[in-house]
Amino acid sequence: MYQSDVNSEESERTAFRKAEKKYKIYYDNTKKKRIARSVDLSEVIDFKSILEKYNFNGELMEGISALECDFDRPIFCLESRPGFYFIPGALSLEEQCQWIKESLMSFPQPPNRTNHNAIYGPIEDLFVSAKEDKVLVLEEKHQDDVHSEINVIQSDACTPQWKFVEELGESHGKDVSKSVSASVLLRKLRWSTLGLQFDWSKRSYNIYLPHKKIPDALCQLAKRMAGPAMPCGVEFQPEAAIVNYFGLGDMLGGHLDDMEKDWSKPIVSMSLGCKAIFLLGGKSREDTPIAMFLRSGDLILMAGEARECFHGVPRIFTDAENAEICHLESHFYAEKMINIT
Repeated sequence: MYQSDVNSEESERTAFRKAEKKYKIYYDNTKKKRIARSVDLSEVIDFKSILEKYNFNGELMEGISALECDFDRPIFCLESRPGFYFIPGALSLEEQCQWIKESLMSFPQPPNRTNHNAIYGPIEDLFVSAKEDKVLVLEEKHQDDVHSEINVIQSDACTPQWKFVEELGESHGKDVSKSVSASVLLRKLRWSTLGLQFDWSKRSYNIYLPHKKIPDALCQLAKRMAGPAMPCGVEFQPEAAIVNYFGLGDMLGGHLDDMEKDWSKPIVSMSLGCKAIFLLGGKSREDTPIAMFLRSGDLILMAGEARECFHGVPRIFTDAENAEICHLESHFYAEKMINIT
């Protein structure tokens, strides 16, 4: 999990914040449409091109090395950031499709929590409901339900007061505060948590919140991918994960993943969907970050000293020229970049 504090006056002057502002998307308004301003991408490291050149002649650009280990594909390291590993194209197209589908259909399912829980409680079948153009409505409470108000506030594991319907009835009227379309909720989905659930209000894991184990297939994938960053003979045992969903104009401010008790294990982060820019800074926001492209199927490991480095995602490419998305079975996929950490 992570903490972010980029809104202070001091952070506006840091090297990390300057890099965020450099790559963040800005628009120029015209009479017909908004046009994204061009940005200089010449300093952004492209590991896809590096991999192609490395496979062709074994050459690498200065400051980048290949990890010598028993793995089935090249792993690249930044010599200035010990413990950082980049595995371009780690996931096949089939695997990308599988995990995008899981991220939209399965991972937001209760008891996994999402950013919608605070307002709507647990929401079942959000993706399917959006495909079917359903609407989430607030059910009228009966007098017998008043005594359960405290329980509703204390735990969203109780029976939700919101439900999906195919169309609004007369009882719901035109009060927009009592209804919201599933498609809007899907577009506004920003995170879901797997395994042990994270309490954002207390910035800690809450073992008492209802949860399920991380899906076995995802655990096995994380274990295999984490291998190069693990000590010999030690197996990676994931207990929690966060799925971030990025839409047009979204960004993830510079932060540290500092809420886990055990920092000896690596962070395993895989990206799906649209291309993005990833910033890897140092142990201080004053350290100038390194910018690199993140593409669908790429995987990052952060272990050792790299776990103490600030990092973030200042830009998502959703335009036709740069998005480089996979042609998948739903247009919802094309609108988001998904990151599982």
